[in-house]
Amino acid sequence: MAGLVVKPRARILHGHDWVFSSEVLKIFGGPADGDVISLKDGRDKLIGSAIYNSKSQIVARRFSRQRQGLDLDFFNRRIAQASEYRDRRKVDPELRRVAWSESDGLPGVILDRYGDFLVLQTLTLAMDQRKELIADAIVGLFGPKTIIERNDSAIRRAEGLELQSGILKGTAPSAAVTIELNGLKFDIDLLHGQKTGFYLDQAANYPIVASFASGRRVLDCFANQGAFALACARAGAVDVAAVEESGENVSAGRTNSERNGLKLRWIEQDVFGFLRGAENAGAEYDLIILDPPSFTKTKSGLNDALRGYRELHVRAFKLLSKDGLLATFSCSHHVTGAIFEKMIADALVDARRSARLLRRFEQALDHPVVPTIPETEYFKGVLLEMMPGR
Repeated sequence: MAGLVVKPRARILHGHDWVFSSEVLKIFGGPADGDVISLKDGRDKLIGSAIYNSKSQIVARRFSRQRQGLDLDFFNRRIAQASEYRDRRKVDPELRRVAWSESDGLPGVILDRYGDFLVLQTLTLAMDQRKELIADAIVGLFGPKTIIERNDSAIRRAEGLELQSGILKGTAPSAAVTIELNGLKFDIDLLHGQKTGFYLDQAANYPIVASFASGRRVLDCFANQGAFALACARAGAVDVAAVEESGENVSAGRTNSERNGLKLRWIEQDVFGFLRGAENAGAEYDLIILDPPSFTKTKSGLNDALRGYRELHVRAFKLLSKDGLLATFSCSHHVTGAIFEKMIADALVDARRSARLLRRFEQALDHPVVPTIPETEYFKGVLLEMMPGR
């Protein structure tokens, strides 16, 4: 087997599964992009099997500490193990992330389940070359379901891959797919919707935030299709405003509101512009939810992202009632929990408000974190209560 030798200080020798191009000491055997290769240290000791791509900054991604090929048996075993883990964690078997990349020993493979539909992403070259094999394993494990390919993520370009979507197995849904989450029904577009159709990583948090909504005036920012807003309306909020810039999401959100018999005020506007206007108008809310898309995909964009987050939070704090609540989230990996909470503290100072921390939010159990691979942790959030008279 062809492979590479890593430098003595390479992070893979300290528990990570990636090898960057700057960490390669020597390449041997002439591996082709997409090949399975062996990884060795400077003493010629095998440290695992990996997928190889010379076009990527991450030239090798380890998927096993043994000598291992990528055959049907491998995919059957790994996907089954991933599914069994979620069974043990009591995650809804019909609505879950079944497999999540390095967190399940499948670098670049994301698999989400929405009832009879499974949505697959293959974000690394080697896994993309084997997506039909992966689809065969999925059918073998879960039956003849429809498998949708959602390979329209821009991250594929880092692997030299084109963007594409379509049906890998089965029949395309004739209309929007209806899912039920915490007693609410949502019509979602698995071929074109956000991510793989829905934000599964927030599934457990919708009812938690909504449990504070009864009798309150709620503002849901970056509302997408209204999961937080609908949960709050159902929980007894006296007024719910959902702000979303995308006209398509607003249309879908209104459909979801009608389907569930709930009244929301949908506002199609940029969130920053809305917050500025609301402040000028003297508006006030008792619960504000901030769930924006990632503000940066790179470490170099961190400072700009923090400026955006800080402005967003200052404006939100100024709109909260004297004992109002803020539920705020970040899905930017490079914005760590410590950095996020420091930014929130700075925004409180700027807004001349004080707050108590009620709870922290973490990634859903079907998005597991591997401590030796920091990149598997991206999600964080907090719930704050304003302190009156301060």
